[in-house]
Amino acid sequence: MEEEAEQGERGGRTQMLTCTVLGIDHTNFFYRVCSLCERTISSPSGDETDAPASSSLCKFCHPHPHPASASASKRLFRILMSVATETKVFNVICFDRVARVLFGCSADDFFNFAKLHPFSDVAVNEILEGEMFTMALTKPLNGNARHLRLASAVPLSSTFQPVIQVLREYYTSSHTSP
Repeated sequence: MEEEAEQGERGGRTQMLTCTVLGIDHTNFFYRVCSLCERTISSPSGDETDAPASSSLCKFCHPHPHPASASASKRLFRILMSVATETKVFNVICFDRVARVLFGCSADDFFNFAKLHPFSDVAVNEILEGEMFTMALTKPLNGNARHLRLASAVPLSSTFQPVIQVLREYYTSSHTSP
């Protein structure tokens, strides 16, 4: 199976593997994009996670910034995960489309939830650690990229719940019990 994965990586094909999540880098879940064209926007301070929505304007949608015409930015997921097959451990990047399946919400929704519940980002690792998925992994199109891309993730457990659902249940039950 490992040989098939390596051949799939070299050939540029999508490879379907059964993988277990070992860990997630919870220090940087998001990046900002223009809400109109979805091009990446860098924050002037370098902090992509907590910049106000209108602090950075897309240079393509608004080449001459004017405060009244500020386009809002939004967050998208970009998550570095460590996964294992039965013979190999490797890192993959999980972008917004697949991360929404795992999280059950948008990156902005999770960010707002995490602001109210400060350790939510750390809890994500505990929630997903050990979960098994059938994953479609693809080789990155960008020659500078180092990690495989997670193209899809289908949970193998019938009891799998998205991260946001587990967190909401936890914080609801912890606040209602004496």
